[in-house]
Amino acid sequence: MATKTLTIMEDAYGMLKAAKAEDESFSEALRRVLSPRRAKSLKAYFGILSEEEGQGILDVLKENRKKEIELLKKRPA
Repeated sequence: MATKTLTIMEDAYGMLKAAKAEDESFSEALRRVLSPRRAKSLKAYFGILSEEEGQGILDVLKENRKKEIELLKKRPA
């Protein structure tokens, strides 16, 4: 396969290196990042929320589920 040499700024290199998986080449990382139909792995979202934010979301979901159950109980059969 043919290769090309690119010159990029240090900050862009750092960003690409940070986005690159340990077992992934730079070419593979570029393909993944630039692909228009890329489906993000759940791993891409790991750590995006703080513990407090995550717990807040879980609390809201739990409360909404309780309300939903109560509404279903009140519904005529």
